Amino acid sequence: MPSTVWTVTPPGPYTAKNVGNVTLAATIPMTCTTSTAAGTLANGTGNPAPVATIDTITFGSPAAPCSSVLGNISVVTGTPWTVVASDHNASTGVTTGWIDHVHATLSFGACRFTVTGRATATYTNSTGVLAVRSTAGELAVRNPVNCGTLITTATKPTFKGDYLVSGGRQVVGSQP
Repeated sequence: MPSTVWTVTPPGPYTAKNVGNVTLAATIPMTCTTSTAAGTLANGTGNPAPVATIDTITFGSPAAPCSSVLGNISVVTGTPWTVVASDHNASTGVTTGWIDHVHATLSFGACRFTVTGRATATYTNSTGVLAVRSTAGELAVRNPVNCGTLITTATKPTFKGDYLVSGGRQVVGSQP
């Protein structure tokens, strides 16, 4: 089977901002009312293939920190993350794939842990929304410190959120 050719229109730098709350869950739900990302979109070849980098991503802000029932959550990310495309539905304009190389360190109180892995995502051309919908098992907890039994390496974190990407970008996958 020939490789898929991924065309991003227009390629180049982008910014993205959450639409609605972003939720992170690792035993306890954590909500971020603000999250932003920036990076570069590019054409690609292959199936799957990278079509964007996320060079910066923030969760929360000083005025609106991420929160949980246990208090505010601090999130520090390690980037770049990579947006990978694996399938394109021409009739709906939806590209399916995932965000790879996710790396974020979360802390609240004395508890600190790192989340790594990948998160399932779709991009819809008509809305310009990148929808992140990870499932349990895609992301893993690493190096939990002072979290007791609440968050351990057996915890299966999830990441869900919708991001509006700037510039009315279109992502199309086609067979040559």
